[in-house]
Amino acid sequence: MVLLESEQFLTELTRLFQKCRTTGSVFITIKKYDGRTKPIPRGHTRGHADGSEPAENKCLLRATDGKKKISTVVSSKEVNKFQMAYSNLLRANMDGLKKKDKKSKTKKSNAAQ
Repeated sequence: MVLLESEQFLTELTRLFQKCRTTGSVFITIKKYDGRTKPIPRGHTRGHADGSEPAENKCLLRATDGKKKISTVVSSKEVNKFQMAYSNLLRANMDGLKKKDKKSKTKKSNAAQ
């Protein structure tokens, strides 16, 4: 997995969307990130091993098409700027979604009655 800067992540994500436009899927995951790269052993209490909380909240974003994996860490200071660019990128690349078929939905509701 490649850890990129925010701007590089967005450009690589655009490339992933373009590559998977006709066939394939892009999977995106977002989770809270506290800076640790190794898990806490089971015997310890929840939280950090030294008992302190992280100084800054961060967010880890991962994207994959099944072959190529990219990721980035976004700090709370730059989250607004990143969120605007990320939402614009998603809007531009969500045009390939299939619309729901209204006929099949009405048939299911009539059959249930």
